[in-house]
Amino acid sequence: MTTLWGLHMPEDIGPDALEGGYVVVGWAELGDISALPNDREAIKRALVHAYPNRKPGAIPVEAGMILRYLHEVQIGDVVVYPSKHDRQVNIGRITGPVVHHPGPEDDADSYPNRRAVEWLGHFPRSEFSQSALYEIGAFITLFRIKNHATEFLAKIDPTVIVPDRVGEETEAPDDDSVAGTVSRQAEETTEDYVIRKIYTELSGYEFEHLVAHLLECMGYTARVSEKSGDGGVDVIAHTDELGFEPPIIKVQCKRKTDQTGEPEVSQLLGTLGEGECALFVNLGSYSKPARVLERNRPKLRLIDGEQFVKLMLENYDKLSARYRTMMPLKRIYVPDV
Repeated sequence: MTTLWGLHMPEDIGPDALEGGYVVVGWAELGDISALPNDREAIKRALVHAYPNRKPGAIPVEAGMILRYLHEVQIGDVVVYPSKHDRQVNIGRITGPVVHHPGPEDDADSYPNRRAVEWLGHFPRSEFSQSALYEIGAFITLFRIKNHATEFLAKIDPTVIVPDRVGEETEAPDDDSVAGTVSRQAEETTEDYVIRKIYTELSGYEFEHLVAHLLECMGYTARVSEKSGDGGVDVIAHTDELGFEPPIIKVQCKRKTDQTGEPEVSQLLGTLGEGECALFVNLGSYSKPARVLERNRPKLRLIDGEQFVKLMLENYDKLSARYRTMMPLKRIYVPDV
């Protein structure tokens, strides 16, 4: 039977881990954790020695994660990593044991303990049920996926059936960990909800009208181009009402939740004239070459799904009744930890 594990990695490490074919965990002060025995109490003692200021309630949780990472996760197991930087669910297979890759000696926050992974697929979050996304938003770094194992596994092998496992021992997390996770899950659930609503209820042309409307809520004057012959430009926006004064913003809108590459972005840049800027909007993410192009072109801005939802929330009260009815939201406060 195939075992599925959910894993969270820091967002500044995630892109390198995906490109390099590995997953990582921290505990840099422990050094090479591969030498730790399959003994929870021994791992607890090592943690207390390495981190004397850790909250007592955090030690059992961390010990359990290290025990799993070292001794329970097996070569051949499947790992599911939800990456926030591109809103993808990345699924791969563990191909090696824990290997220590030390960082700078003074970097106590590094993540040196890697396991090799063969990444088998990268899927937009919109392709999974909300309850499955909730399960992989667990409050701990490494956890076994039970309730929706088949949904994730079917993405890479539809013939495999994974039975649910019950009775696994779990550790109670400390209050700050729970609060932080609740806050993060609230944000991610809202992002998923808004993007799913837009993707399922609006056509590509209707999405262009939504983008134009949002720009108007932000203080621009905007108009949608004709359906055909727009040359890749879907919306024209400007700061003056008549549209004579620069800058003129040419906008391309893609109602897609997967990744947009550099060629599509370059096509939009090719439409620019003197005093014009380019804005590309999608519901997914952008490839690394596209982001590099953005950094090198001051008149180009790329808005991904997460950023688009943020702009929607910031201007929610200004949206027309049509869009607020389609995406009913209310303001809440969550712990900022």
